[in-house]
Amino acid sequence: MELKDKIIVVTGAASGIGKAMCIRYAAEGAKAVICVDRDTAGAEATAAEMGGTAMTVDVAHEDQIVTMIKTVENDIGPIDLFCSNAGISVAGGVEAPNDEWQRIWDINVMSHVWAARALVPLMTARGGGYLLNTSSAAGLLNQVGSAPYGVTKHAAVGLA
Repeated sequence: MELKDKIIVVTGAASGIGKAMCIRYAAEGAKAVICVDRDTAGAEATAAEMGGTAMTVDVAHEDQIVTMIKTVENDIGPIDLFCSNAGISVAGGVEAPNDEWQRIWDINVMSHVWAARALVPLMTARGGGYLLNTSSAAGLLNQVGSAPYGVTKHAAVGLA
């Protein structure tokens, strides 16, 4: 995909892979890179480093994803590439508490679903766009010491 002049959203942009994506997309000449994270200071630091726009969003909540997409589409322009990159890990196996299983499920799987649900109709109507879902080798193999992580990464691969 040619990134020059594209509008790109990256979740989990405060650090790691998300931050690296933002920096690279800006270097490739993206029209706008929206750095999304629940860590406001981290998203702002990434945006400042590469001339992007920071937005505070907790992708564990569908309404926040939908609002962010609407804001970007209305205020910046149509999203060409949406990178569902935010992810977390939870230690343990089946004994991990239900609230931890639910939180990792919402972030590592449902955030991809919610973004696609909001964007696919828009992208279809305008004739194009891309969704990129970050997973992990754990999505193909597994993650020793974190059954919730392995399960959710398998699901993310399955959805993609």
